[in-house]
Amino acid sequence: MESFKGRVWIVILLSEQALASGPMFPKFYEVTTEIGMPHLEENLRYATTRETSCLKGFDPLAFPMLKHEALQGCHLQYDKHRDETISYALICVGPQGATGDAQWQIDSNQIRGTLNVKLGGKNMTFYQRITATQVGECVPPVSLP
Repeated sequence: MESFKGRVWIVILLSEQALASGPMFPKFYEVTTEIGMPHLEENLRYATTRETSCLKGFDPLAFPMLKHEALQGCHLQYDKHRDETISYALICVGPQGATGDAQWQIDSNQIRGTLNVKLGGKNMTFYQRITATQVGECVPPVSLP
């Protein structure tokens, strides 16, 4: 129930911001996703992907790592909102003992999120960072005759 309240709160906050600066969605975004694992050797520490996508709304659960089997039983729970930053706690049930948090920063043309995770028994830490920068309008698909 708490996470539902958090999502409703986010929609209200984003709606107020969108009214002030123009609608953020749907828009075409360049999305960069970076994973960092500081405990690995230098050449294995980072992985980055880039794509462009028409985003139709804000999803606080957009971190791909949340779908990984190591984080099964984990979810983000709304924590607080301050200025342009929305914070979440990573809540996990089960034997993996993972802990962490996530922050989203939202301004008029960019969304930045960072998920920080510490896996319990392995003492392994990593982060996943998503940066989505608005680059234009969504183009409807062209249908061929």
